[in-house]
Amino acid sequence: MKITFLNIFLLSLSCFRLTRLLVFDKITVFIRKPFFDEIKEENDNGEIEIYYLPKKKGIKKFFGELLSCYWCTGIWVSAIIVTAYILFPIYSAPIILILAIAGLASFIETIVQFFIEK
Repeated sequence: MKITFLNIFLLSLSCFRLTRLLVFDKITVFIRKPFFDEIKEENDNGEIEIYYLPKKKGIKKFFGELLSCYWCTGIWVSAIIVTAYILFPIYSAPIILILAIAGLASFIETIVQFFIEK
């Protein structure tokens, strides 16, 4: 299999988007929730701040630590996406393309917001 620059670009964007989806986005909080303890603290202004700490032991601790680290999750997501692309290109290509387009759109949105807020 020949990997072109376009393949690497699309795979990179799709890994970026899926990693952000798993680690930060509200829509996937249900995936993260079982692996974290929610800590509520009141700040100096009397506002409640919520912190999420990985569970203390077992497999939940492992996944909590994994999901709290963008870089760690990114390595595993990259391994899964590249493996899927190599083993099942027909099935994984549409998903990779969708994630890559969403990833590129998030970059464009960040640039647009920068100029709007300026």
